[in-house]
Amino acid sequence: MSTTTRRTFTISALALLAACGRPQKPTKFEHYSGTPITQVSINKGQRRMHLLSGSAVVKSYDISLGNQPVGHKQFSGDGKTPEGVYYVDRFNPRSAYHLSVGISYPNANDRAFAESQGKDPGGDIFIHGRGPDGNNLFPRQRDWTAGCIAVSDEEIQEIYAMLMPGVPVVVYP
Repeated sequence: MSTTTRRTFTISALALLAACGRPQKPTKFEHYSGTPITQVSINKGQRRMHLLSGSAVVKSYDISLGNQPVGHKQFSGDGKTPEGVYYVDRFNPRSAYHLSVGISYPNANDRAFAESQGKDPGGDIFIHGRGPDGNNLFPRQRDWTAGCIAVSDEEIQEIYAMLMPGVPVVVYP
């Protein structure tokens, strides 16, 4: 073996070994290859969220709600979490709350009611992680969001991977 070939081989081998020992940058994006999620069911009174495939519960989570959790969200700033049937309508990979999945609040009925009262129905309701703000408040303050549904940062990574646009989100009192 020539000196040049040996040197090239040695440098290549050392570079490969160095790359193997380098820690991988962690990612907040997971891959999900399980059964498709066909519905999200949220029970505000029990502070539980279930991801369903058909009628089978695939995964369940403890949740935090808006800082005024009783009753249906009606207006911007009321601190309530909506109740009713909505849909997953967007994904935010740059959320201040780690990751977030948007819910289609307000629907036509929500907008009509708020308009009849001369008020803004609000919006930007998400299922999201805690992020720095929530981690500072939870568990000292169970319900701390402005009307969203919050889970741990690790749990939102899983949920973010499992959901698709258009999945119904049913929120019960």
